[in-house]
Amino acid sequence: MSIEDQGSVDAIGIDQEGVVVLTISDHLEWDDGHLFLLQEKINTYLAFLESGEVFETYPDSKGREFKINILCKYEPTASAMWFLSQCTDIINQAGVRFGYEVNT
Repeated sequence: MSIEDQGSVDAIGIDQEGVVVLTISDHLEWDDGHLFLLQEKINTYLAFLESGEVFETYPDSKGREFKINILCKYEPTASAMWFLSQCTDIINQAGVRFGYEVNT
C-alpha cells in the first residue's frame, strides 16, 4: 500500500515508547498534486482514529497515544516543509503526534 491508496492505512504498529504509529508510505516526488494526495491520506488516517475504527482493527491500541508518521522517499521541498509544519500544528492540537522521516 502507499499514499496513492487513499482508502486504507498503510501500516500500523507500536513503537518502543508504546505509541501506536500509523505509517504513510510515500514514494512520490514533491509537487502540488503530491501535497493534495498527502492531505487526503492524512484525512483518511484521522478519520480512522476519530471513528474508533482503529480499536476494532488493532485492539492493542486501546489506552495508547497515537502518531501519524510519513515515510518519505524524497527530501521535502520548501513548500512541502511548510505543509508538514502546518500538519504538525493541527494534528498535535487534535491530540495525535505527527512526524515524517526520509528513507532514501
